Amino acid sequence: MSHESGADLGCVDLVELVTDYLEGALDPERREMVQAHLRTCDGCLVYLKQMRETRDYLGHVPPEAGSDLPDQARRELLDAFRAENPR
Repeated sequence: MSHESGADLGCVDLVELVTDYLEGALDPERREMVQAHLRTCDGCLVYLKQMRETRDYLGHVPPEAGSDLPDQARRELLDAFRAENPR
């Protein structure tokens, strides 16, 4: 089944599937839907790139290192998350 327009998958749906997509855990149909959406949505393509970079970066950080996050970096991350998810 081909979803060339990417219209069958919305941005919100992609956000929910991005982790499974990056881990190769999607079935072929859903994987194709994600790829079709990414071909039509620059915003989601940027989001995927950011998630991949975050995963790659954090994949090399020992779990206990999270408590050593500098205050400035913690503030910047929190500000970025708040900007993306205003209340």
